[in-house]
Amino acid sequence: MDSVTVFCGSRHGAKPEFVAATAELGAALARAGLRIVYGGGSRGLMGVLAEAALAEGGEVIGIIPRFLEAREVAHRGLTELVIVDSMQHRKDRL
Repeated sequence: MDSVTVFCGSRHGAKPEFVAATAELGAALARAGLRIVYGGGSRGLMGVLAEAALAEGGEVIGIIPRFLEAREVAHRGLTELVIVDSMQHRKDRL
């Protein structure tokens, strides 16, 4: 296995432990040498996941539909950011 797809929110959620668990997951996956593929956002749990993995030197690929690119504030510091035409294309790529 080379990659792991992680589905998470563009908000932090109701409990601080969600943020901590997401950060640990991102860091642990990166340390294990697994590429993360996720929704491509820079905010909320998506951003926490990406930042934690990148801080550990991990590879992070974001997949975001064009209409959400500005709304979710696409993460511009990823290994790769893929802009797709629709949510269906995003799901297919993930």
